[in-house]
Amino acid sequence: MKKIKYYIIALSVFPLVTNCTGQKHLGEKLRPAVITETVAHDTDDPAIWINPDNPAQSIIIGTDKDSDGGLYAFNLSGKILHKVTGLKRPNNVDIEYGFILNGKKTDIAAVTERETNKVKLYALPELKEIGEFSVFDGETERGPMGISMYKNPETGDIFVITGRKSGPQDGYLWQYRLSEKNGFITGEAVRKFGKYSGLKEIESIAVDDEKGYIYYSDEQFGVHQYYADPGKGNEELLVFGKGDFKSDIEGISIYPTSRDKGYILVSNQQNDTFNVYLRENPAQGRIAEIPVSTNESDGSEVTNVNLGPQFPKGVFVAMSNGKVFHLYDWRLIEERIEKALMASEHAK
Repeated sequence: MKKIKYYIIALSVFPLVTNCTGQKHLGEKLRPAVITETVAHDTDDPAIWINPDNPAQSIIIGTDKDSDGGLYAFNLSGKILHKVTGLKRPNNVDIEYGFILNGKKTDIAAVTERETNKVKLYALPELKEIGEFSVFDGETERGPMGISMYKNPETGDIFVITGRKSGPQDGYLWQYRLSEKNGFITGEAVRKFGKYSGLKEIESIAVDDEKGYIYYSDEQFGVHQYYADPGKGNEELLVFGKGDFKSDIEGISIYPTSRDKGYILVSNQQNDTFNVYLRENPAQGRIAEIPVSTNESDGSEVTNVNLGPQFPKGVFVAMSNGKVFHLYDWRLIEERIEKALMASEHAK
């Protein structure tokens, strides 16, 4: 999952809210502005590519998880623009900008392909394959799932951080530095890190490039925080969210409101809600819980970029059962967060 540095995201369009039986204390469920066309098998994880020339023509990239799966590109109306099929259980996807390939800046999507133990790389927006590399070499537990990308703001180096279906209690995640080789992109392992509770699995990974942190969901334990720069070591900085979730802790998305502040949204999967934490201080605890119309949401992504009249403060994208992704107007989520903060202040 990728946080973009901006401050100033269907075929079916619905009213803004609907009744939320059993969650009255949270208010009505938010309804998506857009629901994408369906994929062939099972949506899992989205990413957002910002079109630098016309943000209103930005693209949602999403995985279709199956042994004959694919990688899809949708426009902001939810229509499928193009796709890559025949992938062997593509799990999660993330995006980074400006890798120098053959002397040219190239935006790339990195996708875990679980059944081949590889990360595959595609140029954006056309989804042209431009590289791959194997992961967790020499390990008995491989099967890559979660993925995120990090661009070091000082060196410009781009990294892939990936997790797996199962792994050890330390070193569950590996970090790879990307480089060009014979006109294609490959990756070299530079770090093994990440504690694991042993309770279920680790899937969702998100990176805050500006603040230099990695977050990942230890699904029935909490959200871990580490430094993203491998040169800063493997010390665990924080675990937050313990006790805040009905069961599985899933997709992580980061919405900046300034260089240092903003929100971290984490899928409370079995509750069909997203828990919200302060980007500047997630240890403060959950500040809001947002009920949404997604069902059993796994991966998610958000941007604060103005994407035109429909999404002027950005879009929040979340996977839902039914082979689709939901696109929410960020203004609706922001309104719920502000109401929750006001209620908290009044309760003091």
